[in-house]
Amino acid sequence: MTDVAASRAPAAPAGGNALLTARVLPTLLRLTLPNLAAMLVAALVAIAETVYVGVLGTTPLAAIALVFPLFMLMQMMSAGAMGGGVSSAISRALGANNVERAEALALHAAVIGIAAGLGFTLLFVGIGGTILRALGGSGAVLGEALSYANVVLTAAILVWLLNTFASIVRGTGNMRVPSLTLLAASALQIVLGGSLGLGIGPIPRFGLVGVAAGMVIAYALGSLFLFWFLTSGRGRITLRLGAARLNPEMFFDILKVGGVAAFNPLQAVLTVLILTRLVADFGPEALAGYGIGARLEFLLIPITFAVGVASVPMVGMAIGAGDVARARQVAWTAAGVAAMALGLIGLTVTIAPGLWSGLFTSDAAVRAAADTYLRWAGPGFGFTGAGLALYFASQGSGKVIGPVLGGTVRLVTIALGGWWLAASHAPVWSLFALVGISMVLFGLTTATAVQVTSWEPTGPRRQSGS
Repeated sequence: MTDVAASRAPAAPAGGNALLTARVLPTLLRLTLPNLAAMLVAALVAIAETVYVGVLGTTPLAAIALVFPLFMLMQMMSAGAMGGGVSSAISRALGANNVERAEALALHAAVIGIAAGLGFTLLFVGIGGTILRALGGSGAVLGEALSYANVVLTAAILVWLLNTFASIVRGTGNMRVPSLTLLAASALQIVLGGSLGLGIGPIPRFGLVGVAAGMVIAYALGSLFLFWFLTSGRGRITLRLGAARLNPEMFFDILKVGGVAAFNPLQAVLTVLILTRLVADFGPEALAGYGIGARLEFLLIPITFAVGVASVPMVGMAIGAGDVARARQVAWTAAGVAAMALGLIGLTVTIAPGLWSGLFTSDAAVRAAADTYLRWAGPGFGFTGAGLALYFASQGSGKVIGPVLGGTVRLVTIALGGWWLAASHAPVWSLFALVGISMVLFGLTTATAVQVTSWEPTGPRRQSGS
């Protein structure tokens, strides 16, 4: 299907909105850089936490690893999935010159963030222990994991509020303020988590509870700052509490993107869990090698996230203004940038996998498994980058089902293909090759879905009221 109005002139004059008039590639890169800095520092937080938790001992290290998938799932849902839905709705309203609607949407986004945060807390309080046991927790490790999670996951509302407020500001095209806020929160988390966890000077050693408290304090302060920024009138829109009645249509405008997009991180986590289980059957060396390779993939996500999040308001404002051709140009440009960046890294580790695996192990068997994984998966990195960038760009358009189905294709490929390979007693390299194939299929399926999906804007656009 093609866009009915792909070449139609914008419905509203561009005015002084650079996101609707400036050259696409330079504008996209300008918006990407602050996001990239914030995402890379956030990745460093995970590394720093691993270092000082390692000082506490093996049991705390295993405990924090047990909680990590749950925390990352919450981060991916609040920042990437629902956050994209928030930025999309607000940017589409601003593209249509409807500031009043954008401000009302900001209030509805805050309500969603509060509700989702409370929902995560209630879920953990109810079945958190059961989930951690299902992930393999027991004994002292389970006890430490629960003590850490009782602080981190019961304060889930702070994670959701910080990422929701950041997404509201990004939806206006402002990447600098949320990025600097996340940078400051990350730095504060490293300092407070290390100080409270290890005990520095007069501060007692609180262990994992102290590490968790450092994160909670940092997220609380970050949330308070962005709340002040949004309510003070310093941004393009103002968060006006109680200024508008809650409207189901506005909740739907956010959730039709964010709610559907939330399936993507769920599928991603499930794919990793299935792969981990399949590789484990080949022995500890293969599992360790796979872990080394997968760690590189984790570090590549911030690059794609930075590019993708930058594309959301550019696409959204173009859609709101009725300029579908520009929206698609932004999407394909973002996909090209992400594909080139990740593709170059993938090509490097395909040719010389030891550049990465040699950083983590000198064990010949583990290194051989890691090198095998990188040689087969590396060629798929560029396709993954393109697919994820198009996933974010599609959020800006309000049409995200196709890219989510691209993730489903990858999940099904791994699940069914992995089951067949396991039943056939195939060698481990064949499973790693399947991973590369699934990445290629994800990228191609997502690109095809974006190409055939109409991005013609629907719903409210230029109303004077909300």
